[in-house]
Amino acid sequence: MLILGIETSCDETGTAVYDSQLGLLAHAVYTQTEIHQQYGGVVPELASRDHVRKIIPLIKNVLSQTNFSLKDLNGIAYTIGPGLVGALLVGACVGRSLSYALTIPAVGVHHMEGHLFAAMLEKNPPEFPFIALLVSGGHTQLVRVTSFGNYELLGESIDDAVGEAFDKTAKLLGLNYPGGAELAALAEHGNPKRFLFPRPMLDRPGLDFSFSGLKTCAVNTFKKNNNDAETRADIARAFQDAIVETLVTKCKRALHATGLKRLVVAGGVGANNALRSALRDMLSENVFFPRQEFCTDNGAMIAYVGCQYLLAGKSSDLAIKVFSRGNL
Repeated sequence: MLILGIETSCDETGTAVYDSQLGLLAHAVYTQTEIHQQYGGVVPELASRDHVRKIIPLIKNVLSQTNFSLKDLNGIAYTIGPGLVGALLVGACVGRSLSYALTIPAVGVHHMEGHLFAAMLEKNPPEFPFIALLVSGGHTQLVRVTSFGNYELLGESIDDAVGEAFDKTAKLLGLNYPGGAELAALAEHGNPKRFLFPRPMLDRPGLDFSFSGLKTCAVNTFKKNNNDAETRADIARAFQDAIVETLVTKCKRALHATGLKRLVVAGGVGANNALRSALRDMLSENVFFPRQEFCTDNGAMIAYVGCQYLLAGKSSDLAIKVFSRGNL
């Protein structure tokens, strides 16, 4: 089964062609970073307009890479949420229209379910069951994954998601949007002993997270010290160390509580090298990551999940339905 995947949930336009027998054949991503950088964050209307401009050329791009045409497709998968409604509607309308014109099935895919299975695109995919740590700009969740479509939420953030906390702290330090990656790079030059930030909610049982207090701690530390390059690097290091230790400890708790051995990490923060290193130290070969380009939003993960649904005979009706918020 040959599937076209479309992702337009926020500020990346992603397309991919996935074959149920051969795996991922091609993918392309266009990022809108330069458009939104001058505003310090995503402007929804500009994001939607740019998806309109880029979606068709990117579909042609991935098809040309594979030497297939639209008529060779057996199905289409597109993101339905969570995300920016205007942006989601671009991908959903294009995907739904193509499926109607080609008389092939289409299926809407939950964005976080796409991230959940991004590691399945690798040469050594994880086996079921496993614990998934979903860490992105909008979500921080621990999920028990028993099989495809069978998920149990074990814990989540009660306030800011970890990616959101990274971006807000980066903005405090005067870093460019998107700030998470820049904060991580700055932290490499920081002194790990100068500041010690709290590890939120590790002093109580459970698997929920809280990161708003860390952001406040960073703000207060910034105000009390000189605003120089050294201080900013030290704050970035203290902040990242606290985030990493918190996430690693909660993952360890989740694995112990469930008796499972395998951990899958997904979402934009899954690209963080400090987090990857800490989890590899803890779990060695039992931790699975997507390649870094598949941690951020992409059409490949949507194509993979859509293919699993279509193989199972599940598809969406003609109604175009998207949503801005919602867990798995």
